[in-house]
Amino acid sequence: MKIRKLHPTTETPPMDLLLEADPSITKIESYLRHGSSFIAEIDNHISGIYVLLPTSSDIVEVINISVREADQGKGIGRKLIHHAIEQARAQGYTCLEVGTGNSSIDQIAFYQKCGFRMIAIDYDFFLRNYERPIFENGIQCRDMIRFRYNL
Repeated sequence: MKIRKLHPTTETPPMDLLLEADPSITKIESYLRHGSSFIAEIDNHISGIYVLLPTSSDIVEVINISVREADQGKGIGRKLIHHAIEQARAQGYTCLEVGTGNSSIDQIAFYQKCGFRMIAIDYDFFLRNYERPIFENGIQCRDMIRFRYNL
């Protein structure tokens, strides 16, 4: 597997993957314009993607990360996160952040296993920012759980 930067002028981002992590095409298109996208490839097949978006001079956020369902459970997500940590360090950031929904039980555990610490809850984030209700694991996604990795 190799991870490389997606070239936005010559390559089309895998919207199907991005939509798995964020149901808003409008939001995805916005952060694709301002962020940097990196893809994981296995035998010229895109198996995962993440997008880094600067939020301040010191902080960059993994604003979207997704691995194809058929490729999940193979450590690709962990490799993408470690790559994001390396990229953030190389670009001089002091913190890498990520947010996920209160209903994203597996992701909450995943980020903590990767060394992220929970720093905040943005109450009603998904109610304020998405037109339609989102449900995962039988739970309505209402709040954004924020995590930080100090570099």
